[in-house]
Amino acid sequence: MTKDLNTLLTALYVKIDDWLSTTPRFGRPPKLTDAELLTLAVAQVLLGIRSEARWLRFIPHHLPGAFPYLPGPSGYNKRLRAALPLLKQAIRALATDSDLWTDPVWVVDSTPVECGRSRATAQRSNLAGLAGYGYCASHSRFFWGLRLHLICTPAGLPITWALANPKIDERQVLMAALDHDPGLTADRPNLLIIADKGYVSTELDAYLAERGVRLLRPSYRNRTPRAGEQYLKPIRQLIESVNDTLKGQLDLELHGGRTPLGVAVRVAQRILALTAAIWHNRTTGQPITRSLIAYDH
Repeated sequence: MTKDLNTLLTALYVKIDDWLSTTPRFGRPPKLTDAELLTLAVAQVLLGIRSEARWLRFIPHHLPGAFPYLPGPSGYNKRLRAALPLLKQAIRALATDSDLWTDPVWVVDSTPVECGRSRATAQRSNLAGLAGYGYCASHSRFFWGLRLHLICTPAGLPITWALANPKIDERQVLMAALDHDPGLTADRPNLLIIADKGYVSTELDAYLAERGVRLLRPSYRNRTPRAGEQYLKPIRQLIESVNDTLKGQLDLELHGGRTPLGVAVRVAQRILALTAAIWHNRTTGQPITRSLIAYDH
């Protein structure tokens, strides 16, 4: 492992350990602490090791002594799945600790998270009923799985996210995500959300206007363009590049989850890794905020 990755993992462990120390844990302390568990989860994603069994064999040889206790594959999987709320809280804790958190501009989009390809998988999977068939316009193909709805800053820092059936309208998911965490918009005057044509809706416009939020997205050809639409294209590419980072470098589409909880944990694991890299890059003054190259080997 490189010194850059070691530095990131050390800073991440200290940050999470300090954050968790404010909320005492009841019962017998685990051999692998929550801070160590989250640090392991981030390192696994950054190094691109999808197999949990292989990852636990990799650690003693490449990071000896860093983790006094390592569970078996089954124990690690159970701990990680039980830690989904903790993963979400850690994402928020790192995001709010970054100066990018107060950015008055958000970018929103959704991207497919494929969960299977065969017909038998779609019929017999534990995800049946939650996952569904959808269409990916970017790649002109149908898929079976979920959609990741991501709200982030133009620099790529995740603000909030949600997994939903592909048949659920993007506009409804956006409103549900903001309703779930009303403090996100209440504390941000003059917030601007940039979206694509999939978010054209009178209901959504009224919903956001009630909360003092402006929505900027392309208009249909038969409508008068809004002010500032000419600047949308390069900004829209930012969210596409964030999705490309999640898929191309953090293996979002190769998550390997086979249950609703398994998929959610693996997606959260990747979003936490992205957030941790951005947080560390901003803290150390790196020139490229979302670069993961220093941490992938």
